[in-house]
Amino acid sequence: MPDDLSRNQNAHSAKTRTAGLGEQVPETMQAWVLGDPGELTLRDKPVPTPGRAEVLVRVDAVAICATDLEILQYGTPAMIEGGKPFNKNFTPGHEYMGTVAALGPGVDQFAVGDRVTVEVHAGCGQCKRCRMGMYTSCHNYGQNYGDHDKGHRANGFTTDGGFAQYVVNNVNTMIPVPDAMSDEEATLVVTAGTSMYGMTELGGLVAGESVVVIGPGPIGLLAVAVAKSLGASPVILIGTRDSRNEIGRKLGADYIINPKNEDAVARVKELTGKGADYVVDCAGNETTVNQSVHMTNRGGRICLAAFPKSAVNFDLGALAVNNIYLYGIRGEGRSATHRAMAFMAERRFDAGLVHSHTFPMDELPTALKYAAERIDDALKVVVSMHKTTSGGDK
Repeated sequence: MPDDLSRNQNAHSAKTRTAGLGEQVPETMQAWVLGDPGELTLRDKPVPTPGRAEVLVRVDAVAICATDLEILQYGTPAMIEGGKPFNKNFTPGHEYMGTVAALGPGVDQFAVGDRVTVEVHAGCGQCKRCRMGMYTSCHNYGQNYGDHDKGHRANGFTTDGGFAQYVVNNVNTMIPVPDAMSDEEATLVVTAGTSMYGMTELGGLVAGESVVVIGPGPIGLLAVAVAKSLGASPVILIGTRDSRNEIGRKLGADYIINPKNEDAVARVKELTGKGADYVVDCAGNETTVNQSVHMTNRGGRICLAAFPKSAVNFDLGALAVNNIYLYGIRGEGRSATHRAMAFMAERRFDAGLVHSHTFPMDELPTALKYAAERIDDALKVVVSMHKTTSGGDK
């Protein structure tokens, strides 16, 4: 029989799972608002109202992405009212999950109380790229205001995001969350979806092909997991941080290369024969771009899954003469989040291995500091709306 503590915890859990849904949705909510660069303030904002083909999501947990840190300091790639997002009452955060709190007109795909995770981009739905299914390359990016309103939506980038208690999402961006999956793990679907999108653009089915992943950040580590789940062989991870490399090994890497200790290009060729079939660069700097070119086999494919902070020089000649294909991806396009969720729900890999810390909502600035400075070897930091104690433990 459960003791009093267990009963109290279960009662608290049931209460937090049902509060703020349906008729209990409040008129105002707490949300973190971006002021000057690096300045976040917790404020009261009106709870948004979902329109047609939209639902109101009560945010239960939100993960911190490196792109969030870029937005907070530099503004880009966020775009609010045609420019940088500073001092525009904008709420960042895009890797969130939650519970359906209210339905917009005509929505019957979801019900109040459903647990969902989301992808970022809805796109405008009318431009050439959106009609091709490439909504992360929407031609009307940021055009969702005033006379320029084309209906584009990318929560946490061009519209309010998940560092708040409630967010409006288009039904096209939502994926059901299995009962057995934790809130924290469900926030990682966007990260896994980005890795899945890279594999999709490289060819999708990589069974029996060699895959190299450069950079053991969250996207790189989950790229290892996705590649292994798709049957890639061997899967090789290149990284300089041994603790993260070890997580990569647990997620399926057959070989680990630390470029501080050996020549990464030479080692890849030794392991694969004439070079890798696929290379996914999740580091995004001049060194790794050139490594990618020189370790890829003739006719192979390279996916750039990171944003270099400045222009880079790379060996274009080697790319051309060896008939190597180069792809760039942004976000988690082509519904890759749905495929990622299918893998995660079936436990093809444990995405939770990249989750390192959890903080309550009112400690978001501390959570951001942990993520930015990698305090306590922070990898993927999550903010939970139901966590009340501090400390940053998982």
